[in-house]
Amino acid sequence: MKAWLARASGDLLPPAGYVLTGPDRRHVETAIAMGYPVDETVLWPSGYVSGVVEHHDQWRWEYPFQRYAELLLSSPELHGVAQTHLNHWLRALDQIDDGATALVISSGGSIEPVLVAALPDCDHAEWGAALHQLEGATLTFVGGKCTAVSIRRPPVR
Repeated sequence: MKAWLARASGDLLPPAGYVLTGPDRRHVETAIAMGYPVDETVLWPSGYVSGVVEHHDQWRWEYPFQRYAELLLSSPELHGVAQTHLNHWLRALDQIDDGATALVISSGGSIEPVLVAALPDCDHAEWGAALHQLEGATLTFVGGKCTAVSIRRPPVR
């Protein structure tokens, strides 16, 4: 990851009241490069579930978010992984005031199914390709429920 690109991406985001990262060193390094101190690091399960979603399957799917929606309905294992992640995301929201922002940094293959689990009833095909480095989403919550997901792509590749 190029630090200047991470910083440029961070500059486009609002200040974060709470920053939660996954367990990988690169998650923490990305947050710092974006200009955000890390409040908490969580050891959460991989989004790759043997026999359901193999490593980097999301890159082979034409509509990865739509595929994850289908798999979340058919795989209790993947559904459980996504809910574990989502529960951590929701807990991060409990750390901030209404109207403030929490930032979650994790890995592709883990983020996508959680986004779908957060907002299951929408046209996931519209969300496009699987997420690359420094790509993510802005989620809007009202009363503890996700009401919107906006996929964010960096200004420069």
